[in-house]
Amino acid sequence: MRIAITASTGLIGGALARSLVADGIEVVRLVRRPPSGPGEIQWDPAAPGGALSPDALDGFDAVVHLSGAPVANGRWTPARKQELRTSRIDSTTALISAMQAAAQPAAVLVTASAIGWYGETGGRPVDETAPAGSGFLATLVRDWEAATSPATEAGIRVVNLRSGIVLSSRGGMLPRLELPFRLGLGAKFGTGGQYVSWITLTDHIRAVRFLLAGADLSGPFNLTAPQPVTNAELTKALAVTLHRPAVLRVPAGVLRLALGEVSTEVLGSCRALPARLQEAGFSFQHPSIGPALAAAIADKTGA
Repeated sequence: MRIAITASTGLIGGALARSLVADGIEVVRLVRRPPSGPGEIQWDPAAPGGALSPDALDGFDAVVHLSGAPVANGRWTPARKQELRTSRIDSTTALISAMQAAAQPAAVLVTASAIGWYGETGGRPVDETAPAGSGFLATLVRDWEAATSPATEAGIRVVNLRSGIVLSSRGGMLPRLELPFRLGLGAKFGTGGQYVSWITLTDHIRAVRFLLAGADLSGPFNLTAPQPVTNAELTKALAVTLHRPAVLRVPAGVLRLALGEVSTEVLGSCRALPARLQEAGFSFQHPSIGPALAAAIADKTGA
């Protein structure tokens, strides 16, 4: 089996590649720099067709597309918003064009998405049947998923990974939270009542592989644990896990002033449930937040 992966040096892509290789699956990484060996192919996600030759993606069983500029790295200036769109939508369009150019195109495209699709949901639980919300992120994710339509129309099985917050000691949100907590500066954000939909890196990789293998599985899947928690509950659970106090609170106004529009990522509430994953028979190793945090902090391998 041969699988091509974009963003294979990132938190999720790196862990996925290691998991696949450990099981004897051939992984070819699409990289932006000159390739360092036969297991890499250079591409340009901003160029038509990814600047790939017509046979570059020939003979692969699946393509996993995880590229996209980090949402929370910097204020959402007009230029930054355009970068977030281009890095997702243009790269998806380029990759699908390259797949279609192959004499024997891959049968499966598994592509990153996000629970940002739902926008602000408050305390209302949502699953994959819920419509797209409003606001910048919801519109971005809606257009991102729409960019995969040409692949579906070409007969490629497309899976959209609507990921929540991925908990890992190796990257993402958790290391940024862990340091202030260890210093006794753990705090909830705003009222603490906003819901956080999360998943451990271990379960995320297991879910991606489950979806890769499921020949009858397509469309959007929420990659979130079945028990979302409020920010206050997350704060308390992390404090207990690290044996540190967490009695502080960062007012919403301070966050809005410091982060601008990005503060919606911290103060917004999304209670997303993995309905389709569970209906398909997927079982979570870490369904609840306390044990999940302990496992994520203890796991230094990123597998």
